[in-house]
Amino acid sequence: QVQLVESGGGLVQAGGSLRLSCAASGRTFSRSAMGWFRQAPGKEREFVAAISWSGSSTSYADFVKGRFTISRDNAKNTVYLRMNSLKPEDTAVYYCAASALGLVRTTPSGYGYWGQGTQVTVSS
Repeated sequence: QVQLVESGGGLVQAGGSLRLSCAASGRTFSRSAMGWFRQAPGKEREFVAAISWSGSSTSYADFVKGRFTISRDNAKNTVYLRMNSLKPEDTAVYYCAASALGLVRTTPSGYGYWGQGTQVTVSS
């Protein structure tokens, strides 16, 4: 069993930055690929970024490339999402997810554990 707790969301103006954190406990975090997804009202949950168990491999959705950076600290059992140059269309609930496997996954079905989500609101 894995427990995930996100933090760091909030209200920010367009062009601003936020750093989301996801603290994991339970199962061996360091062996799990981790991902960030988001869901806006009335829309499906979509992939944002993912990182392999070692941190050596990452993947990003096209709409965040060059703006968002995913990283992890296995010693702290934490994964981060640094978000720069935020846009109003980035407004959503952001979810952290843990995979049972170590390689990058880009679809929700690749993850078996989810956090409760943290709201990010970007004002224009």
